[in-house]
Amino acid sequence: MTERKNITIMGAGLVGSLLSLYLAKRGHKVDIYERRPDMRKILLDGGRSINLALSDRGFKALRGIGIEEAVRKVAIPMHGRMMHDEQGNLTFQPYGKEGQSIYSVSRAGLNAALMDLSEPNPDITYHFNRQLLDLDLRQSKATLRNHETGELEELHTEMLFGADGAFSMVRNAMQKTERYNYSQSYLEYGYKELTIPPAEDGGWALEKNALHIWPRGNYMMIALPNIDGSFTCTLFFPYEGELSFESIKTDDDLLNFFLQTFPDAIPLMPDLAEDYFSNPIGSLVTVKCFPWSFEDKALLIGDACHAVVPFYGQGMNAGFEDITVLDQMLDTFDGDWESLFKKFERRRKPDADAIADLAVMNFIEMRDKVADPRFLLRKKIEGRINQQYPDKWIPLYSMVTFTDLPYSYALETGREQDKIMKKVMKHIKAVEDYDKPEVQKLLEKQLVKKEKLKGYQAEKV
Repeated sequence: MTERKNITIMGAGLVGSLLSLYLAKRGHKVDIYERRPDMRKILLDGGRSINLALSDRGFKALRGIGIEEAVRKVAIPMHGRMMHDEQGNLTFQPYGKEGQSIYSVSRAGLNAALMDLSEPNPDITYHFNRQLLDLDLRQSKATLRNHETGELEELHTEMLFGADGAFSMVRNAMQKTERYNYSQSYLEYGYKELTIPPAEDGGWALEKNALHIWPRGNYMMIALPNIDGSFTCTLFFPYEGELSFESIKTDDDLLNFFLQTFPDAIPLMPDLAEDYFSNPIGSLVTVKCFPWSFEDKALLIGDACHAVVPFYGQGMNAGFEDITVLDQMLDTFDGDWESLFKKFERRRKPDADAIADLAVMNFIEMRDKVADPRFLLRKKIEGRINQQYPDKWIPLYSMVTFTDLPYSYALETGREQDKIMKKVMKHIKAVEDYDKPEVQKLLEKQLVKKEKLKGYQAEKV
């Protein structure tokens, strides 16, 4: 056991709450400060709660504190994508092999569960309604506003973790230090949350064990199942243009757009107009920065240092994996926190950048390609390759979602596999063509080249 620290965490969201459990398990005293009220007592504003897709990396972190199975019981497995075309025809695309699924879970429900687990711990204390206004990293001094009293409070921190999200105030303080690199980029798309309520019998109006997608080229809508029989829908739509948030101004505009674009969804959405015009438009931002730490005094974690768009379902999973990696590094910790922080940020930065790029790539796939017959054929062929060469070929989606291989390794390997697939697909017009001798010969030759590259990459990993 290293020296017991008094640790401050800014942000009581998913990452902050889970981090508190890991740090307390190692004997540290943790105080968590959150600008919002306690979400378990006050219903916070809706309309910005894209459902979460828990996958293997996230479950691994939950397993570390013994709540994986409890969370699985309140999550819904989604075995693949259910595509809805303009006529309402359905096509199902499995995510991986049989038994491989991602899990739809309520952001608020999971956050509340982590808080309920943390709060009884005598080494963890929550402080709600505390907004960080200013932070002096060198003096380890924070100024907060207590929203219950309106008064300012001064806080001296021994060690600080910034788990305060994409618009982190802790990171904002780091940006004022020398040689700090920071970038943020927004998609020209926003999102709006809509709802499909439960069916009259209390069940689900659509297939519940799937992530539903209405791909329409320049925009799309998705729907994830909830335990109560409802679906949380999200419309990803341009801010401006001929068909955009800007162009839909009235109930008639909205109805005409949905009749033309998502006709099978209309009967399932009785509150469409109310949801659409009352819920805010959310923005889609990618944040990259470096370094993530300041001396031995502060470390950023989760969205505070690597916010990503939601199209790979990996934002929370990546934040949880930060905690898993940090906890593993603490197993061999020698007491030098500054050195630990530097090793952690150097290890995680390439993977954070990789999942940011992968998330934008997957948006293009979900929006444009999933309805393309040629793309679907390619997916089937890739499945055959994986079946024939399970040790040599894992599809990119499976590497990201169903393994804990580093994101950077998955991205690099995925690019190599994409080059191979382009060569193979030149010789394939139907699934049966996969068995042709010339296709098999070409594939074997390409896999030999890939194995040589894999050896080089494995050394880096």
